[in-house]
Amino acid sequence: VQLQASGGGLVQAGGSLRLSCAASGRTFSSNGMGWFRQAPAKEREFVAAINWNGGSLNYADPVKGRFTISRDNAKNTVYLQMNSLKPEDTAVYYCAADKRGWVTESDADKYDAWGQGTQVTVSS
Repeated sequence: VQLQASGGGLVQAGGSLRLSCAASGRTFSSNGMGWFRQAPAKEREFVAAINWNGGSLNYADPVKGRFTISRDNAKNTVYLQMNSLKPEDTAVYYCAADKRGWVTESDADKYDAWGQGTQVTVSS
């Protein structure tokens, strides 16, 4: 599967952004999907994951209550709605696909396809 992330940008603290990840190739609807982020000089970290039908969600503690992951299988797209953004949310955000569609995986090593990343910058 090929993944294309978009929607990043510069936003003030407290603002919102919605990231999109469009998929092509293997059947999108059978994949679990995840969002990860990587800030400068830091390790890539888990943000959120969703199973194949959207019935199971998983969030990292720092984003719970502020971020929402969702998917539209008819459009082969997964979304990350980010509200109440903080400067510490600044990072390159990546979407990823997991062939095990029934899980909501937080381990980046378990994903087998990655998008190119989109920059999110939150100013204070």
